[in-house]
Amino acid sequence: MRVVHIKNPRQREACLARLCAEAYGQEAGLRPLATFAGTLGVLVKQEAARVLALVDDQSRPVALALLVLDEVGSSMTVMLLAELDQEQEQESVARPAERLVAELALKAPLRVDARDAEQEARFRDAGITRWLDGMAGVRIGLGPKHPATSLEELPRALTFDEAAVIQSFKRDRQQFDDYKARFIRGLETFPATL
Repeated sequence: MRVVHIKNPRQREACLARLCAEAYGQEAGLRPLATFAGTLGVLVKQEAARVLALVDDQSRPVALALLVLDEVGSSMTVMLLAELDQEQEQESVARPAERLVAELALKAPLRVDARDAEQEARFRDAGITRWLDGMAGVRIGLGPKHPATSLEELPRALTFDEAAVIQSFKRDRQQFDDYKARFIRGLETFPATL
């Protein structure tokens, strides 16, 4: 089992499409596509986003994560995280999303946001032990290598305006169709191994 930073543009696009689909689910409307487009069109172009996978011993991806740099480049925030279905007859990896976060926290100055007690518990199981109270009830977890010790020291993660992306889709049908085709192609060409 190992962590793979997906640098190949086609594989990165396929993995990002799968990650957006898995993280948001079937009933999410335009959110998965808007996240896919905003990540590729803004964050990847700025070299501020990384798509990573946890792969099993046969190099099959079992979990995916989208990490985004903060505005000063001192840490990375887990923006999306998803476990992938594993074939039952195959040797499975227990709790792959937590394993991926645990591996990343050992290597990088990592930040996670927990929206509820269940998410916080999952991240605690992954080794995130320092916690701060954020806005709107969000708990912010910091990995062992994260430099911040208080909320005031915490730089904001780089992001994009999801609502603006959706509005641009409504104004520019060609752009919408292009990202939709790339998203679908990514789902269809998701790599069996990395």
